[in-house]
Amino acid sequence: MTRRSKPTTAKQGWALYLRTSDEEAQNPEQSQARQRFAIQKSFLDNSDMPVYAEYIDNLTGKSPLRKDYLRLLEDARAGLFSCVVVERADRFGRNDTEALRAIDELDRFGVGVRFANQPDLNPMDPDHRVVVALTFTLARRESMLLGLRVKGGLGAKMRSGGFVGRAPDGYINKEERTNPEEKMSNGKYKRWIEPDHERFKIWRNAWDMLLDGILTLEQIAENLHSRGHTLRSGRPFVTTNKYGMRKASTNALWHIFHNWFYAGWVVSETANILPKTVRGNWTPLVTTEEFEQGIAILAKRNEHRSVRRTREYLLRGLLYVVNPDSNCLVKMIGSTPNTSRKGGGTPYYSVPRSNINIMCGQIEKQILTILSTIQISEAHLPKIREEYKSHISQQYGKTSPNELQDMSQILKDIDDEEARMARLLATKKISEVVWDRLWNEWQDRRQTIQKTIQLLQQKKQVHIDNLDSALAIIAKISILYSKLEFCDKKELLQLIIERIIVNRTGEIIQVDLLPPFAYLMNVSSKISEDTKALLSQTNNVCTSEDCSTQIQLSDPGRDRTYDPLLKRQVFCR
Repeated sequence: MTRRSKPTTAKQGWALYLRTSDEEAQNPEQSQARQRFAIQKSFLDNSDMPVYAEYIDNLTGKSPLRKDYLRLLEDARAGLFSCVVVERADRFGRNDTEALRAIDELDRFGVGVRFANQPDLNPMDPDHRVVVALTFTLARRESMLLGLRVKGGLGAKMRSGGFVGRAPDGYINKEERTNPEEKMSNGKYKRWIEPDHERFKIWRNAWDMLLDGILTLEQIAENLHSRGHTLRSGRPFVTTNKYGMRKASTNALWHIFHNWFYAGWVVSETANILPKTVRGNWTPLVTTEEFEQGIAILAKRNEHRSVRRTREYLLRGLLYVVNPDSNCLVKMIGSTPNTSRKGGGTPYYSVPRSNINIMCGQIEKQILTILSTIQISEAHLPKIREEYKSHISQQYGKTSPNELQDMSQILKDIDDEEARMARLLATKKISEVVWDRLWNEWQDRRQTIQKTIQLLQQKKQVHIDNLDSALAIIAKISILYSKLEFCDKKELLQLIIERIIVNRTGEIIQVDLLPPFAYLMNVSSKISEDTKALLSQTNNVCTSEDCSTQIQLSDPGRDRTYDPLLKRQVFCR
């Protein structure tokens, strides 16, 4: 990103940033009203500065490509306001690298960032910055856990015979609102899949033509097209280009003839559900024997065709290159030309439609050196744990006691209400039917509150357990990496690294770590800085041997992102 000079004057005023995440999209106005109220109480009621504008996004904070978020940054560069205020840090973003980078950029343009739930927190103060970084890290972790819970729920649904997503062509999704008795087991809505009678006949006809073993996919498409049938999207089975050449939708047919759904089986690679293990709760279009016969027919026809070799790339999804023309980051993909040759071709990391092509081995051989630098001195471990616990206490300590007190008061109110209703029941002023309904409601409320209290009490310990796990991974990473198989290496890198940036020559110039590893490196850097300052005050200079295991200090004049330690230690020249 190009550095720009700070404007000499910025108009005094507030910019309100309101963000609604995907899970709140059904009622964004309510969420925005709550955020606006919190900002009003914390800042606007006590300020004479005007509100310049509101910037509103309905998108996950993990993505920096939010329309109003980008517009806010552009207006800040133009000096249209002096301060951005959000309800809390994770509303600004759940990507700690991007969020901290944006806060630094806003500061360069004379624009401060404040949070309504912690009005005294200044992200540019060194001590406060660690708390802000921890907040972003916890927000990212929360997003990751939410994704895992959603995937777990979807996997459980599939393992019980349900289907996730839009039903394939020939079927339709159905739903109905559940009654109160079914709500506890099925939720608000009951969803299922049933055949679309018109399109069901089309695909049964297509399967019959395949199983006859006479017609090719092209001929099946032509036959369906001649009968006036189309794909569900409305696209015809056969199209004609401007030169009069006909092209059949053989890919669509191939995928449908290989989809186990039509044989009544749930199959999912992500949920590790193999074919013929879980029966689906829908009417199959073909029998299992017919489905396997169709696959065999297609496989036999493809025997004479040369199969293109597939190659795995170690850094797929992690690698970016700096574009010298725009000074922006461009994501690189894996590319292996001439795979049909004897050697299988030469793998490259490249940028599509450009002349940027770097051999995979040239970049991948640098990874072990990088991992060997992601280390934390054992002498720092007690201080890191102490610092981490302190930050967790700052993050939760102010709110948890109040929340626990409120939860306890609610439980007491439920007990009092139950006692009053019991007296009314004894005097027959309410019926037993009403009592039973109220008692069930009280029990549900009690269970919810008790679970909330348990979560509040467990929160800190969960984070400490995650800290110990992260420290164990860091301690072993450089030793184990070289002994791992290719797939395990790739999985390890995906676990700890978010982004690797290279230049046009293939030299790695920056690595961004995922939480909590980035946070640990930040804390370790701060401890090293404090230790060096203390040694300087006491005029004690460590020997080269003593200092060899200590963490290098980050450049105080450089913008910090995920891991100033790693960038300084490995990539500065």
